[in-house]
Amino acid sequence: MKKKAISKNIKQLIAIVAASLILAININTFVSAGGLFPGGAQGLTLLLQRSFLKYAKVSIPYTPLNLAINAIPVFIGFKYIGKKFTGTSLLVIALSSVLTDVLPQFTITYDTLLISVFGGIINGVAISIALRADTTTGGTDFISIYLSQKTGSDSFNVILGINVVILLIAGLLFGWDKALYSIIFQFATTEVEHLMYRNYQQVTLLIITKIPDKICEMIYAETDHGGTIVDGIGSHEKNERKIVYSVIAGSEQDRVIRSIKKADPDAFCNVIRTEKVIGKFYLRPHD
Repeated sequence: MKKKAISKNIKQLIAIVAASLILAININTFVSAGGLFPGGAQGLTLLLQRSFLKYAKVSIPYTPLNLAINAIPVFIGFKYIGKKFTGTSLLVIALSSVLTDVLPQFTITYDTLLISVFGGIINGVAISIALRADTTTGGTDFISIYLSQKTGSDSFNVILGINVVILLIAGLLFGWDKALYSIIFQFATTEVEHLMYRNYQQVTLLIITKIPDKICEMIYAETDHGGTIVDGIGSHEKNERKIVYSVIAGSEQDRVIRSIKKADPDAFCNVIRTEKVIGKFYLRPHD
């Protein structure tokens, strides 16, 4: 168990460094070249930084401004999500901020549409790397996770709506073309997050198997979710069948299916995306 914990911590540290580096490079290349606003704490930091430079002729470093803006989300994280989770997230915030100030800015392309799409994809990859390592890039991610824990459903789209306020202000101050391209950037980010991070998405499993009790035990051991055994009859051969019905987190899907096929190679499994779960659904704590 100790070796497993050490291995997990090393992997998390690698993910923290990788996510922070990708975020910083993305800001200094695509985001800066396009004059975009990523949304969340990063977008608000860049909005204030550029506003001070344009209207007050004052250049403020990214790091202190980003840390100050993340103060409230970090408080929410410590109070409602978990101390270790928030601590590692704070490390991502600090490291990505310092790297943004230290690394040089350079331009890959001047095509704003390409910048919006690929910058958004890269941003989504960085955020997803952090989330999959049980940490976050800070800002509205804390709010998103808090809402997801409360509601039991994916709330990234809610955060996309909150970012509209930042974009409206950015549009008024820096031009509506920047705001509109930033919407494309944020949409690409959200779609990548939906694809790569599925912890707050649920799937329903319908498993026809000869060993339903063993399958239920395996699902519980893997996910802490139970299952319901339903009697059925095969329409062709008229043989009795057992169906295991279970709802699990989308992020657990591949692991559970591999275990099912290993336990019963002849099992028939239907995976259905679940829009909403009403009732008690176990969510693993972050700490």
